[in-house]
Amino acid sequence: MTGQDVILGILAVEPKSGYDIKKKFEDLFSYFFDASYGTIYPTLSKLEKEGLITKESVVQQGKPNKHVYSITEQGRVKFQSYLESDMQENVLRSDFMVRLIFGELAEPQMVAGWINNALQRSQADLLSLENDYERMGPQMSPTQELCIQIGIGNIRSQVQVLQDGIARLRTINNNMEAPSHE
Repeated sequence: MTGQDVILGILAVEPKSGYDIKKKFEDLFSYFFDASYGTIYPTLSKLEKEGLITKESVVQQGKPNKHVYSITEQGRVKFQSYLESDMQENVLRSDFMVRLIFGELAEPQMVAGWINNALQRSQADLLSLENDYERMGPQMSPTQELCIQIGIGNIRSQVQVLQDGIARLRTINNNMEAPSHE
């Protein structure tokens, strides 16, 4: 799966401006696909050069022209071949988890800071995703709804594991700090 596949999929649903595509990446795809704003427009340009999409300039009063992108028949064939291809393995890249692997080499307070930070981020992500689900729910297809429900379930699980980990580390640290009665 590439950014090209995602953009073709977005345009297979309906024509969109570059801004609208960017908003889709920020809203709908941000939880499971990482694409920066700087990659969207070069990808659109490449797709247009390959004949997979077309660009129409729409004149706007008092604003710059808006470019609306549409998928071509060739683009639909390419997107359909993506849908029919073998599913790729999920890729997880996490600076937090790499740091945890080496946590015994860091000060306990530093590790606690990492975990608390990860918990706060996860809780914020969960709230954001739940709000998106509430806002977009009525417009979602059943498969889109399933996708967002999986995201909510994953983040809820992560929040619970982090909370349990914080409690476990507190218990370990308290036991290590307790004076011995020998």
